[in-house]
Amino acid sequence: MHHFQDYTATQNELTNRGKAIRIESLDITNRISVLKQILGFIDLTTLSGDDTTQKILDLCHTGMSFFDGEKGIPNVAAICVYPVFANTVHHALKGTDIKTACVAGAFPSGQSPLPVRIDEVKYAVDHGADEIDMVISRGRLIEGDVDFISDEVRLIKEACGEAHLKVIIETGELKSVELIRKASELAITAGADFIKTSTGKIDPAATPEAFLIMLDTIKEYFEASGKIIGIKPAGGISEPDEAIHYYCMVKSVLGEAWLNSSHFRIGASRLANKVYQEITETG
Repeated sequence: MHHFQDYTATQNELTNRGKAIRIESLDITNRISVLKQILGFIDLTTLSGDDTTQKILDLCHTGMSFFDGEKGIPNVAAICVYPVFANTVHHALKGTDIKTACVAGAFPSGQSPLPVRIDEVKYAVDHGADEIDMVISRGRLIEGDVDFISDEVRLIKEACGEAHLKVIIETGELKSVELIRKASELAITAGADFIKTSTGKIDPAATPEAFLIMLDTIKEYFEASGKIIGIKPAGGISEPDEAIHYYCMVKSVLGEAWLNSSHFRIGASRLANKVYQEITETG
C-alpha cells in the first residue's frame, strides 16, 4: 500500500493555482475541439425524487442525440441515475458506447447500514449498471474513523464486480484541506477507480480548490504506483467555461493521459446541451 506524503498546500495557494489556470483556460485557442472532448466526458445525470421511466428514457435519448461522426461530435460518456432505473437505462443504451451509471449505497448521505448499502450496489450491478458512484461516510471520517472509510470502499468495490467504482467524497462537507486529502487517499488505496468531488446535493459542490487537492493526490499515487485513478468533478458545473476550467486543471496537473472518458468525467445535468449548442453554432 502506498504511504502518502504530508500534504502542505494551503487554501490560499490552492485558490491562486485555480485562478491562474482559469485565466489560461479562457484563452485556449482550440475551444471547439476541447468542447467536443468535454461532451464525451459528461455523465448526463438525473437524480430527482420525481424521476419517472419516461423522464429517464428521454434523458437516454438526449444523450444519444448529440453524436455526429462526420463532425467529430461524440456521445456523452454515461447516463447516471438511481438503481431503480438501471435496467431501463441499460436497455435503452444497447448498441451505443454510453455507459449505465448508478449512484448506489445510500446516496447522497451514506447514512444506512453498510450491508444495506452493499446490497443496493449489487442490485444496481445485477440490473445493468456498468459504473457505480458511491458516497463515503463523511461523519465517520470527521470523527476520525479512517478504518471504516477504507472498509466501506473496499467492500463496495468487491460488490461492484466488473463495474467501475467512482467514490464521492463530498468535498463541501469536508471543511479542511486535510480532510479532503485524507478522503482522497483512503478512497484510492481502498480500490476506487475514480474519485469524485460531490453528490450535487449540497452547497458548495465542486470547487477548484478541492479539485486540485484530489488531482495532486492522484498524481502522487500515479508517480509511486504507475496506476491511473480517474477524476470526476460534479455539482453545479453548468457552463462551458466552468467545464473548460476543470479540463485545464486536469491537463495542468495530470497531463494528456487523463484527457479521455476512461479517466475523466464531469457530472452534469444542464452542461451537455450548452456545450452541444456552442459546438454546433460555431462549427
